[in-house]
Amino acid sequence: MCEYCGCQALETIDELTMEHERVVNLISHVREARRDGEVTRMAELAREIATVVGPHTQVEEHGLFPALVAEFSEKIAALEAEHRRIEAVLAEAEGPFLADPTWPERLIETLDLLRNHILKEQDGVFPAALANLSTEEWEAVEAVRARVGTLLPAGATD
Repeated sequence: MCEYCGCQALETIDELTMEHERVVNLISHVREARRDGEVTRMAELAREIATVVGPHTQVEEHGLFPALVAEFSEKIAALEAEHRRIEAVLAEAEGPFLADPTWPERLIETLDLLRNHILKEQDGVFPAALANLSTEEWEAVEAVRARVGTLLPAGATD
């Protein structure tokens, strides 16, 4: 992941980046499970991705994005729409995914979207936040993180 702008020096961005790294790692495992025809394992991994993405999205949508929306409204709206698409397909891992033969491919397509989404955040949102957020806005982001926590286990980027 990116390290060129220095935004990871901020604990909040570092945590979001670690969550991105965990998700990217899990995506690689989903691809392996798909290749091996292990749809049940794909669903287990999709549920694990959802547990990481849940609080992560809250921090973005209730912390970072409100601070950036005035200047980047269309980009923020697009990212939020992608969040909804990603959440919807990940949520299907809780339901009758085995009865839907299209779900594994839709999951892979959604994970491609998620991977590109992560790059947009790493290369766009995080540096923009570093450049534009005030101390008060960072405190608001940190308050959201404190409220929602993180579901990353210790050493989760392995």
